[in-house]
Amino acid sequence: MNRVVGVSFKQNSKIYFFNDNALKINDGDMIITETDRGLQLGYVVASDIMNKEVDDKMKKIVRVATPKDVMIFEKNKVDAFKALSKAKEISKKLNLNMNIIDANYTFDRNQLLFYFVSESRVDFRDMAKQLAFIYKTRIELRQVGVRDKAKQVSGIGQCGRELCCSCFLKDNLDSVTINMAKNQNIALNPSKINGQCGRLLCCLNYEDDVYTENRKDLPNVGDVVKTPNGEGKVVSIDILNKSYVVNVPDEGKIQILVKSE
Repeated sequence: MNRVVGVSFKQNSKIYFFNDNALKINDGDMIITETDRGLQLGYVVASDIMNKEVDDKMKKIVRVATPKDVMIFEKNKVDAFKALSKAKEISKKLNLNMNIIDANYTFDRNQLLFYFVSESRVDFRDMAKQLAFIYKTRIELRQVGVRDKAKQVSGIGQCGRELCCSCFLKDNLDSVTINMAKNQNIALNPSKINGQCGRLLCCLNYEDDVYTENRKDLPNVGDVVKTPNGEGKVVSIDILNKSYVVNVPDEGKIQILVKSE
C-alpha cells in the first residue's frame, strides 16, 4: 500500500509531499525522488502523513539513497559551490546588479540553479549563456527576496537566538504586515520591528491571533467610556491582561479589568 511522505531538500526547508512508491521508508532516511526539475536527493521528515491520500499526479520516490548516491550528492554540493564563485565572477564582469547567494545542482546534474537577490529586474541572458557553455547543462537563475537571503545566510536576531527562518520556519511569512505591530501596541520603530532582512519580524505573526482575540472586548485609546466612578477617557490598554486605564475627572486614573467569559 502506498503512503504519502513528507520530504525536505534542505534542513528546515519547506516540506513537499511524495508517493512513497510502496518502499520501506522511515523518518530521517535519505531518498532519491522525482521532481519537476529532475531527480533530487531529499530527507524524509514525515514517513506517513495521516489523513492525506495518494494523488495520481503526485511524484514518486525512486529509491532509498545508497552510499554511492550520497557520494554523488556531496560532489554536486562541492561543484555547485565552485559554480557559485564563478557565477559571481561573471556577474561582476558583466556589471550586473545582482547578489548571487546560492547554487544547486539537481541530483542528475540536468540543471544548475542559481538564486540571487536584486532590487530591480536583471537581464542575465548573457550570463546564463556563459554559464551554460562552461557547465554544459541547463542553467536557471531565480530571483528571490531578502527574506530568502536571511534564511540562507542565517544570523542572530534581536532576541539573541538564531533567526527563526533559518532554524525552524519551513514556510515564508510574507504575510506579516505593519498592522500586526500596531495590533500589538509595538512602537513603530524600524530598529525594533524589522529583522536582519530589513523586513518586518516574522515573530510578529506568532501571537497576533491572541492579540486580535483579546482586543475584541477592549476599547481604543481615546474612547470615552463609563466606569463605576464616572465617565472618562481611555488613556492606555493592556491587551494581554485584558485591562485598560481610564482617566476620570476628579477621580484620577482607574484600571478596569475586562472579565473573561
